[in-house]
Amino acid sequence: MQHWREPHRRYHTVEHLQECLDAFDEVASLAVRPAEVELAVWYHDAIYEIGVDSNELKSAYLAERAMTSAGCDREAIGRVRSLILATRHHGRPESTDEALLLDIDLAILGASDKRFDRYDADIREEYHALPWSKYVAGRRQVLRGFLERPRLYLSGHFHDRLEAAAHANLSRALKRLPALRGLPG
Repeated sequence: MQHWREPHRRYHTVEHLQECLDAFDEVASLAVRPAEVELAVWYHDAIYEIGVDSNELKSAYLAERAMTSAGCDREAIGRVRSLILATRHHGRPESTDEALLLDIDLAILGASDKRFDRYDADIREEYHALPWSKYVAGRRQVLRGFLERPRLYLSGHFHDRLEAAAHANLSRALKRLPALRGLPG
């Protein structure tokens, strides 16, 4: 919890963790190994440094150390590690549990307009040190990347409930960003 409460966080906070745990509760019965998915939820953004590509790796290592100290089975530790690493969102999930965790992590994209807009503002706050033009370019790339996926949510549960809202939210956020030409700094 100490990590989730770090002062530099604006979106990747205890609120995000709680929303992920609430989403997990909705789908726990769909998981092959629900306890491992829940552990991965707890640790998936435990380490979150702005602009660092190794957050998931460091979070997975933190989970691995905690599970090892608790005497957990090596295979379970490896599966939780893989789940956390999957939240890099760099490829197709390798299991039902990975798909559920990815959907849980991205559930915010299909939130109500008001909640999504606050999330979008919180992301900008987290990246406040980044020059505006670089932030806009990077944010455009992220938003377009999500919109270009053939299917944003991989499980039927999240797809049926959130896909349409997520596309509307992402499109609205993309339209709010200024054109890249002539941006200051």
